[in-house]
Amino acid sequence: MKLATILAAVVCTALIASNALGSDEAARKELAPTGNMRVGIAVAPTPGAGNVALVNGEAKGIGADLARELAKKLGVAVAWVPYPNSGALTDAVTTGAWDVAFLPVDAQRKQKVDFGAAHLVLESTFLVAPGSAAQTLADVDKPGFRIMGVENTATARAAAASLKTATMNHLKGPDQLLEMLQTGKIDAIALSRESLTQMAAKLPGSRVLPGAYLSSFVAVAVPKNKPAALAYATAAVEEMKSSGMVRRSLDSLGMQSSTVAPAGVKP
Repeated sequence: MKLATILAAVVCTALIASNALGSDEAARKELAPTGNMRVGIAVAPTPGAGNVALVNGEAKGIGADLARELAKKLGVAVAWVPYPNSGALTDAVTTGAWDVAFLPVDAQRKQKVDFGAAHLVLESTFLVAPGSAAQTLADVDKPGFRIMGVENTATARAAAASLKTATMNHLKGPDQLLEMLQTGKIDAIALSRESLTQMAAKLPGSRVLPGAYLSSFVAVAVPKNKPAALAYATAAVEEMKSSGMVRRSLDSLGMQSSTVAPAGVKP
């Protein structure tokens, strides 16, 4: 009986290991079909909630840190696939150009990708120019008030939906936004609070308005119909949250005010 019990335990352990390996292999085929895990990134001058900065070719941002950890767990290398904004990144999913991304969540984007675990609470608001009289979100929604966002992004769509009278325009990327605000070409920028906080530090007197016109999440995303990839990435993100890795990454990026999404949130 003792020998039979030992043999049964060995068989059980082997089966568990085999199932785990099978799960990893299935995820690897979907998350790294070319051998590398191709990570879609929306590039900006500074890292934000859904943006990544490229510094000497190296990606810097919370999404980049999560991608590296995910690739490490999977045992593959990362290949960055850059886009000028999260909208272009999302649209490119139909071309098969990327395998995983970390994207702001909204209803329109859910039609194109599958979202797994959220890692970050997303709030979007406005940055107003030095000397602006605007103190609240309502103060921005005035006739003649010029607001600029990044086209085809969750933050820009939500900003436009929240406005009744102010003028909302769009750029393909965030690079010129701060210069336009500084030179008086626009009155406010619509982006995530994280991105705007870093912009405000570069323009003394500018202010990030309290409140939010968009309250959502940033979450791991994969192309549709990739169940093994979605399950593996979701489990990995949940582990990164529970281990404190997400919090440490945010703090190291100067994003101490950012809120880690609660456990189990799948928007």
